[in-house]
Amino acid sequence: MSDSYKHSYKVGEDFLNSLSVYNVGYQKCEPEYQWGPGIRDHYCIHHILSGSGIYTTGKVSVRLSAGDTFILFPGVELQYQADKDEPWEYCWAGFMGTDAASIIRNTGFSKETPYILKGTIPEEEIRNGLDEIYQNKGNTYESSVAMAGRLYSLLAVFMHYAQRTEPEKDSHVMYVEKAMSYIETNYSYPITVEDIAYYVGISRSHLFRSFQNYMRKSPKDYLSGYRIRQACHLLRETDLSVSTIAYSVGFENNLYFSKAFRKQKGMSPSEYRRAKRKIEERDSK
Repeated sequence: MSDSYKHSYKVGEDFLNSLSVYNVGYQKCEPEYQWGPGIRDHYCIHHILSGSGIYTTGKVSVRLSAGDTFILFPGVELQYQADKDEPWEYCWAGFMGTDAASIIRNTGFSKETPYILKGTIPEEEIRNGLDEIYQNKGNTYESSVAMAGRLYSLLAVFMHYAQRTEPEKDSHVMYVEKAMSYIETNYSYPITVEDIAYYVGISRSHLFRSFQNYMRKSPKDYLSGYRIRQACHLLRETDLSVSTIAYSVGFENNLYFSKAFRKQKGMSPSEYRRAKRKIEERDSK
């Protein structure tokens, strides 16, 4: 009888802008259990509690075992597979937000070396940090803030023990982070990609290349996605009309808003609101 298990909690869509937990959990894998090849749209830190497996991304393929920690970068193709004889058991936390890229850049993780080996950081600090995030899981705004607080503390541990010289700053990262900050502050206005590029201080084509290199999407797609996420929050939490919500998140054309919303969510704004209300009513019974 297999002793594998998986305890996973996926957070709802009330994401904080700067840093928020996307999912958190524990898993003991079946022999040769594999994820990928695939691409995540968020960061995810895995700490190995027991066993071993193979992590592969780009030209990096490495066997990792108990005590080691690896990270998944958004937009980067990867796969990881549990060992046949001693499959790994790990805990993890996935996260996203405008602070995520700059924080990870100041840890020991990099796309060239997306893992930290046992002995670099006290294991207890990593395990406790991930467990505290898990223990604060929940679908309320308070829980989101609590989990984000624990996540900041855990990432500070990785920053504290980072062994590095002053890194050469990646211009793509700097431009994208500045653009994301501008979008976060101004998404409710009818800003354009040209406005964002002007604020960052580079051409539209340069901004496009930076987003493609770092985010694997265009600045236009990122802006639209950010606005849709804010619209989802308003649809769930308020009784504002669809046209008012469209205007509130920066869409001056209600028809264009509905098309953009359906493209990302597979349903109209009104259908999304009704579906979420039904779920809330069901869960409250």
